[in-house]
Amino acid sequence: MCTVCGCGDAKVEHSHDHDHHHPHDHDHHHDHDHGHGHGHHHHHHGDDLHFGQGIAGVHVPGLSQSRIIQIEQDILGHNKSLAEVNRAWLAERGIFALNLVSSPGSGKTTLLCKTVEDLAGRFPVSVIEGDQQTSNDADRIRATGAPAVQVNTGKGCHLDAHMVATAFGTLKPAEDSVLFIENVGNLVCPAAFDLGEAYKVAILSVTEGEDKPLKYPDMFAAASMMILTKVDLLPHLDFDVAKCIDYARRVNPEIVVLQVSAKTGQGMDEWLAWVAEGRRQAIAAKVAGLKAKLVAAEAALSK
Repeated sequence: MCTVCGCGDAKVEHSHDHDHHHPHDHDHHHDHDHGHGHGHHHHHHGDDLHFGQGIAGVHVPGLSQSRIIQIEQDILGHNKSLAEVNRAWLAERGIFALNLVSSPGSGKTTLLCKTVEDLAGRFPVSVIEGDQQTSNDADRIRATGAPAVQVNTGKGCHLDAHMVATAFGTLKPAEDSVLFIENVGNLVCPAAFDLGEAYKVAILSVTEGEDKPLKYPDMFAAASMMILTKVDLLPHLDFDVAKCIDYARRVNPEIVVLQVSAKTGQGMDEWLAWVAEGRRQAIAAKVAGLKAKLVAAEAALSK
């Protein structure tokens, strides 16, 4: 539940003057609360407190459950419309976009830097970095030689489709490229906000608890892949990999799981191959769309 939106204060950080060409124009109003319904039922101890068991799946003082649902539907419906415009914009250009989500400190940026370095020379890559403040992560990406734009959300706890569309105008990702969107570190709200990406990738480090997929089920249900990071530290930890994977697949039986260490390179080949295949499919879909347009144009000429 986003109790403070702050999205209207989001800033796209960059270091040069230019015109912004966005894939769509729209008004973006943020005089609201975000209600994210997360109704998951488990067995509880009698003295525990559970505020997410109403029909809205969340509790907000002063708002009825039906009002919370209406607010959520309005916000997410508007965001979904913008996300579909983003998705079409990306598809037309053959851009394979991934939304990387995790809690803070999972190693997203370290993995991303290693990924960008390993993909250098193979195909174009660019990055949208989301954080509440600073350009630290975008600076790290730019140091690898890849273009990156920082989106600061202020008090906002997630990126939304409007922010990403604005970042397109600044970043101008190349056609037939891969676009990584590193979301704000948060395992709750980003699960509900479609950015127009092809897939969400949930990143979980082995320094966190293996029960994270059960504690934050909406995120792992929304993700197509879970990457376990920092696996080089496993000999020094009590993290149960098999149990973590089991928990993730209880929430999402179809989730793909990779075990990766950006430090040692373990699992990087599988990750890079998955990214490359996603890009290939995005380009193939773009080509198919162009062929369909050509066929339609030729048919129109014959009339």
